[in-house]
Amino acid sequence: MSRYRRLPLVVVTMLALVFALLAIAQNPGQVTPYWAYAVNPAVTASETAKQSDTTLKHVPGSAFGFTLAQTKDLFIVPDWHPGSHPPMPEIVARGRKPDVFACAYCHLPNGQGRPENSSLAGLSAGYIAAQLRDFRSGVRKCSEPTFKPAENMITHEALATDEEIRVAALYFEHLERKPWIRVVETNTVPTTHVAGWMLVPNNPPATEAIGRRIIETPEDLERTELRDDASGFVAYVPEGSLQRGKLLVTTGVGGVTVPCAKCHGPGLRGSGNVPRIAGRSPSYLVRQLYDIKSGARSGVLSRQMRPQVLKLSLDDMIAIAGYVASLKP
Repeated sequence: MSRYRRLPLVVVTMLALVFALLAIAQNPGQVTPYWAYAVNPAVTASETAKQSDTTLKHVPGSAFGFTLAQTKDLFIVPDWHPGSHPPMPEIVARGRKPDVFACAYCHLPNGQGRPENSSLAGLSAGYIAAQLRDFRSGVRKCSEPTFKPAENMITHEALATDEEIRVAALYFEHLERKPWIRVVETNTVPTTHVAGWMLVPNNPPATEAIGRRIIETPEDLERTELRDDASGFVAYVPEGSLQRGKLLVTTGVGGVTVPCAKCHGPGLRGSGNVPRIAGRSPSYLVRQLYDIKSGARSGVLSRQMRPQVLKLSLDDMIAIAGYVASLKP
């Protein structure tokens, strides 16, 4: 018998309420799961002052140095490890001022991305181009209107020309996927807060119950803040998520959904213009499932996906995302 069944009904009810509140918003007015749609608080004066620091910063394994201001410039990608990837096209490395941000600033030179955006490495050029067209036409939106990374895709990146999109898409298509996210099942997680559009550990450190959440955070916060594309992430998921997720992904669990490999290919590594999803950020995956279910994403592929996600609960999405993120990319 589950240990929760031995508790009085009122206690079980209160626990469920606490976990539900943890899973949804920490920001006033936010109705989306705050841990998947990590909305930045207002920037403080001290944070703004940090950007005036002109000392060169360094990361392990790199001979290069960049100032904090350079690592915050959306039109100059801090390329710490230029020998680890092909030469970046201009639109990827510098964007086009003032309209289009440098693609690799958010998605990183190696295309692995961060929890607040998409991992583009190894996706087909056709799929990437189709998503930019969806952002441009308005059929790909976000369930959380204050989530800036998605808004940037609509207000800036969708302004790229068809040729710029083609060149960028080909660059990311030819990048090799690599393990980037370490998935850990646990009931207890570090306490975190939102900064840089993602969850970061509190200082001084403490722990709390994970509840109905995925806590995805940098392995090395300092390196991630400097946009070092050789430093990845750890994602904590509730215990039992991987087993439940595997059942949902491989069997559909009696009609809750359908086996994901039917469309996403063997090993969930993609099939044509259907994207590979194995090894991708679980926070990102939950957002996409949530957006498709809510109708915020309504492009051709999203409409095909919608019947498969309509029956998914948030707990189902957490389990699916955790399991898929744990797979070899």
